[in-house]
Amino acid sequence: MRILIYSYNYHPEPIGIAPLMTELAEGLVQRGHRVRVVTAMPWYPESEIYEPYRGKLYLTEERNGVKIQRCYVRSSPKRSLLNRALFELSFAGLSFFQALRGWRPDVILLTVPGLPVGVPASLLGWIYRCPVVLNLQDILPDAAVHVGLITSKKAIAVFSALEKYNYWMARQISVIAEGFRDNLLEKGVSPEKITLIPNWVKVDFIKPYPRENNYFRSSYHLNNKFVVLYSGNIALTQGIETVIDAATYLQDTPDIQLVIVGEEKRLEKLEKYRQKQQVGNVTLCPFQPREKLPEMLSAADVGLVVQKSNVVAFNMPSKIQVLLSSGRAIIGSVPASGTAAKALKASGGGLVIPPEDPAALAEAIRDLYNHPEKVKELGQNSRQYAIENYSFESALDRYEQLFQSFKQKGKP
Repeated sequence: MRILIYSYNYHPEPIGIAPLMTELAEGLVQRGHRVRVVTAMPWYPESEIYEPYRGKLYLTEERNGVKIQRCYVRSSPKRSLLNRALFELSFAGLSFFQALRGWRPDVILLTVPGLPVGVPASLLGWIYRCPVVLNLQDILPDAAVHVGLITSKKAIAVFSALEKYNYWMARQISVIAEGFRDNLLEKGVSPEKITLIPNWVKVDFIKPYPRENNYFRSSYHLNNKFVVLYSGNIALTQGIETVIDAATYLQDTPDIQLVIVGEEKRLEKLEKYRQKQQVGNVTLCPFQPREKLPEMLSAADVGLVVQKSNVVAFNMPSKIQVLLSSGRAIIGSVPASGTAAKALKASGGGLVIPPEDPAALAEAIRDLYNHPEKVKELGQNSRQYAIENYSFESALDRYEQLFQSFKQKGKP
């Protein structure tokens, strides 16, 4: 088949949707399909276009058999509704013309985040006479409203209308968690239109490594420490300050070290907060090269998933699959009724504690520190569950079957 993937994010962006869409595109190519990707110049998570890509309106590349068609986006590290609107409009407008430059697809896979891009995607579906599959990685605008990114009633109304339009125009909607399905059903989306395909992890790449002679532990003076690791996006949905606050309760146990890995500009703000709280048992580190990710994860005794209390059924952190595959015990400081909590409980590899509760987080960390056999058991459960439920090949099978079902049913 000829498959067009329409996504804000793609390689070389290190976290979030980009690695997933890159693996999906390249996996489909390896199975004999033709794939082109319409995407932005790399900009995430710094919210600034990467140096080699600056000053360009359009750029076409090829990597591992995938044709990558990029366009300029107006991005800014300053969070505001205006900057977000300019970003959305620049991508929606410019990407449309890139998508017209190439062969006619049999199917379009459109990823969300990104609601305005549903308009050009639907136009492309009409022009090319092919179905559009909407892939929901977050439920928008619910996520933006709950974390306070959008407060204007007019803006909420516009984005809500775009959300309804996207659900209407899509032939099929793939969701990554049951909570997402429930959210859509409550909004009147037909159950026949919804397909559950969880995000995946390459279990042969992300796997447990020995902690001995670990480069990450050696580089950051973590040898002989009980390492509790948070690695990933530092955004409005997380509330990473909770981790630093928890460290204040653990200063009497010098063997415990909390480590936060993230984008450097976000770390600068956390460093100021760390100094304000006067904690020395927190280490802040920049993102590591992707090829070093498995070893970095294996430097941890415990992995962290952190969310704010208002993040319930519109966000499912992709780091959960990664931590499970690395064979780590996991502490989820997440809402008990949310999608993240359900995934962690089902895995048997994670503990769920109340979100935004530093004392509870510190208590859970101390409990695992005092019970190494529990840490080992949770880690073994994590790895086994990832292999059985989140393998890349299984997800690839399901996307391939979904796309090929349109050939059997006939196109619009």
